[in-house]
Amino acid sequence: MTIQVFGLPVSQGIAIGRAVLVASSRVDVAHYYVEGEQALQFEIERLQRARSQVIAELSSLQADIPKDAPPELWALMDVHLMLLNDESLIAATQEWVTERSYNAEWALSAQLEVMARQFDEMDDEYLRERRADIEQLTERMLKALNGHAAQAAHPSNGHVIEQGDDPVVLVASDIAPADMLQFKHSIFTGFVTDVGGRTSHTAIVARSMAIPAVVGAREASRLIRQDDWVVIDGDAGVVIVNPSPIILDEYRFKRREIELERARLDRLRHKPAVTLDGIAIDLLANIEQPSDVQHAVHAGAMGVGLFRTEFLFMHRNGHLPDEEEQYTHYLQAIEGLDGQPLTIRTIDIGADKPLDRMTTHELRHEHILNPAMGLRAIRWSLSEPSMFQTQLRAVLRASAHGQVRLLLPMLAQIAEIRAIRQQLMVAKKELTQSGIAFGEIEVGAMIEVPAAALMASTFARDFDFISIGTNDLIQYTLAIDRADEQVSHLYDPWHPAVLRLIHQTIAAAKTVGCPVSVCGEMAGDVAFTELLLAMGLRSFSMHPSQIAEVKQIILRSDVRRLGAVLDRVLLSDHPEQTARTVFDAVRTLQGAAA
Repeated sequence: MTIQVFGLPVSQGIAIGRAVLVASSRVDVAHYYVEGEQALQFEIERLQRARSQVIAELSSLQADIPKDAPPELWALMDVHLMLLNDESLIAATQEWVTERSYNAEWALSAQLEVMARQFDEMDDEYLRERRADIEQLTERMLKALNGHAAQAAHPSNGHVIEQGDDPVVLVASDIAPADMLQFKHSIFTGFVTDVGGRTSHTAIVARSMAIPAVVGAREASRLIRQDDWVVIDGDAGVVIVNPSPIILDEYRFKRREIELERARLDRLRHKPAVTLDGIAIDLLANIEQPSDVQHAVHAGAMGVGLFRTEFLFMHRNGHLPDEEEQYTHYLQAIEGLDGQPLTIRTIDIGADKPLDRMTTHELRHEHILNPAMGLRAIRWSLSEPSMFQTQLRAVLRASAHGQVRLLLPMLAQIAEIRAIRQQLMVAKKELTQSGIAFGEIEVGAMIEVPAAALMASTFARDFDFISIGTNDLIQYTLAIDRADEQVSHLYDPWHPAVLRLIHQTIAAAKTVGCPVSVCGEMAGDVAFTELLLAMGLRSFSMHPSQIAEVKQIILRSDVRRLGAVLDRVLLSDHPEQTARTVFDAVRTLQGAAA
């Protein structure tokens, strides 16, 4: 039966494939295909060895249970051992390997989802609760499988064996931003999650990957079953489960049209971004990893306007990258840009991007009452001077090899500016004393909180450049946690207060001759391109996949005419409607003049 699930469209495009359900606690399970009879047999042997190992572990634990222990503990062990010795469990898991060419971990996870659904549908409460036993055993077997590594190709090495006729899409309750990065070179063609908002970092990474995605789909992971055929419409925010052949053909046709449009836009990548009235616009890229530079350059970016370094710190079990490792990553990005500027943002950790272990403070995301308002971004860096010094030294060293700019997130206080300057002086002094070369870097401030926007003229005088982070600026202006799907519908980039703060910031920077850019999601949203041009913005930083579409708008814009009607938009109580009306009129005039 065909059903539709509705969510938020966060990354455009159409994805069609079989569903792979992934529980959030096991989102890092490897998913890859294996080919060849020997490789398939090896995966089956891995499953068998893992099961034998877990049986031995549980038997040993059971033997060590004290005689005075509660009888329920003995019974629990018996249940787990009984389940492990059930040949139907291992046989069904092996079918995923032999029939679908799944690796052992993927096969085990797939079978878990099937069995968990079966337990959930049981009438007997006691039997329903046995789902937890299956999950615990699966976790044990997955850990055991890590000790029996596969010899087949693995996504982490950048190569995936292409086998199997059916593409696959990922379905999960939620996906952490760092986990999303693991899918950059994976087999998934799209994803859908139960939770999330349009500007959650998971959604941002999805857009940077140009992978169709729908988030906030509420019951998706419950309604969609393992191996269901799924269509993800990243434009409309609709997920269609088990579509009819007619619907499938319609979406395949639509997907082909999207591919053709992308190919047409791709021809613009080497064309300078210059408006009809001759104003040159800088189009820069946002990246998460040094390897993203290649995609940015190919897309026609004139440099990197935002390198989110926090992704270098995630999924490391508390072991933060040292100075040499960071320096190597930054150098790799510089070399890939071939002389174009690299803007490195210091670690912006906290809120929906927690570390596995927050160093000295050992902060845990779930223990913080309000992480979006807490110790995050520059506040956290200043509270961890040793960590901050390590990053500053790595950035300074990298600046000896190219054009590097340092960007500081979530500034709000004059005292923070003084503290940062002091930290920079210390880092330069240490490098000088050690005889290590470093270059001169420009230092910029991110305008992300209303306090900083209202003090934009002060920040513009104290820094070499400023960059407006619209995602957080909207969040803090409207008092909305952008990762909370319960209030995500209130997140409104068109809110008059938001637009006036952005305009005020751009105007203040221009008054003192300070370069200003926008690096938040609004920069890559073509609905705002003309408005930002009218406000005086001349530098946009966005995901590489968005550059061509934004450039197309710029090439068709007359900034002088757009600026003449800006006040009507800013003074409106309904700026989105007003902008649509007045900018449509401007485009009509431009067409008539042409």
